[in-house]
Amino acid sequence: MLLAIPFLAQVLLVPADCMMRSYLDFEKPVAELEAKVEELRALQQGGDAIAIGDEISRIESKAAAALAELYGALTPWQKTQVARHPQRPHCVDYVASLIADFTPLAGDRKYGDDPAIIGGFGRFRGESVCIIGHEKGVDTESRLKHNFGMARPEGYRKAARLMGLADRFDVPVIALIDTAGAYPGIGAEERGQAEAIARSTEACLEIGVPNVAAIIGEGGSGGAVALATANRVFMLEHAVYSVISPEGAASILWRDTSKAQDAASALRITAQDLVRLGVVDTIVPEPTGGAHREPAAAIKAMGEAIAGALADLRGLDRAEIVRLRREKFLAIGRTLA
Repeated sequence: MLLAIPFLAQVLLVPADCMMRSYLDFEKPVAELEAKVEELRALQQGGDAIAIGDEISRIESKAAAALAELYGALTPWQKTQVARHPQRPHCVDYVASLIADFTPLAGDRKYGDDPAIIGGFGRFRGESVCIIGHEKGVDTESRLKHNFGMARPEGYRKAARLMGLADRFDVPVIALIDTAGAYPGIGAEERGQAEAIARSTEACLEIGVPNVAAIIGEGGSGGAVALATANRVFMLEHAVYSVISPEGAASILWRDTSKAQDAASALRITAQDLVRLGVVDTIVPEPTGGAHREPAAAIKAMGEAIAGALADLRGLDRAEIVRLRREKFLAIGRTLA
């Protein structure tokens, strides 16, 4: 299947231990311990294998405890860094793992195609679904191709077109959100960026089929809301979801991007904050150390959450699905007021 769909082949779900692991700044204590383990494993071939093996086990336990303690008390800024980790599973990973017989569809039938948003139809646990998501890319070439997940108007118009098709054929919609925000370039504005985002959001609200959204990394501004206005909104434990990036808020409020950490705390961008505020329905736990350490486990957990939501919504008629979705988002404003 992957050979027939080229863009799905660009990311391989390789266990993190089998690749060059990238550490964040705050993970330095864990990085030092794990580097020591690797050194000892290299020495194990020649020396006292039993004694070295015992030392490896001791340090591995210490590293695991340090990692669990660290990730049990992340600050909002640290969660932002985790959400942006380059080795986090991306949209194409979720599609490759969860969706069978995926057939991608391209273009908005008005201007062109936007690789920042991937969409198409396939089967999720035997059920036909429409899946739409932001794709950031995994290396320089693919990141440029996908514009770092920042969609242009044609991307949102493509999303609205696919949602219309899903509605016509009575197929549920799954959205995977991972974007810093919609692309703010001059060309995008000239082609109606704000209108395209609004149309996509409108399509989310008006379709009579169940739609489920998952924040798998960054959920940035209207670029995220355009796909995430759904009956159920899930969020990975260390993902972030905000009206503006911490750096952007710091630049506006203090004219100093170095205050991004303060902005991250003030914005209430974490899954834990957003569940309390009623913006997000459920937090999906990540493996200890973040989704980038065990991508397959993170994807499986999100798949279970999506399956449960679709099962809950399956028996509702079209009018009820639309009504519940609208009430859900109207209630957010009433709660925060």
